[in-house]
Amino acid sequence: MSTITGKYRKTNDFNKIALERRSVKVYDPEVKISREEMTEILAEATRAPSAINMQPWRFLVIDTPEGKEKLAPLASFNQTQALTSSAVIAVFYDADNTEFMDEIFGKSVELGYMPQEVMDMQLQQVKPYYANMSAAELRDVNLIDTGLISMQLMLVARAHGYDTNAMAGYAKDQIAEAFGLDKARFQPVMLISIGKAAKAGYPSYRLPVDTITTWA
Repeated sequence: MSTITGKYRKTNDFNKIALERRSVKVYDPEVKISREEMTEILAEATRAPSAINMQPWRFLVIDTPEGKEKLAPLASFNQTQALTSSAVIAVFYDADNTEFMDEIFGKSVELGYMPQEVMDMQLQQVKPYYANMSAAELRDVNLIDTGLISMQLMLVARAHGYDTNAMAGYAKDQIAEAFGLDKARFQPVMLISIGKAAKAGYPSYRLPVDTITTWA
């Protein structure tokens, strides 16, 4: 089932969203995504799971000509995507995301998602657990969570009628600071270009399930 919303076709057809997704390298530079719709896309993406619902992901949406010009020299061989896409979403994890712990749990109680006694019990366990985690352990957890939301973001974008590509080729040590973010706190995970393909992405070979799966 599909519905026309604005210029592009939204869909909830799983096969079209997940199985027909392609990595797009060149976009139609005339296609713009409004910040209202981008906010909707990001909000839907944040329904992704995270450890103890800590939601460590943070987004930098680069959608202005000035922002793209700043990004281009940092994007190495991904400059075409950076300059032609509607936007590039830089996905970070927040190394200090535990500062939102009380808000996350408190709002869950306020909204009726969790009883007060469950919140109190979980906070007693979660706060010392996070306080005792090493930096490497915390990084591992946060990378898993931001990987989950990044994939969900690309699928949500496709459901809205847009194409995407995940990119690892960029100056990870410079991007936060270049856009005025605290580079010690905001750790880069990937860039995701989003827009409307000017050139369709290619299908790609996938290893057989028998090759990648062990049954026990």
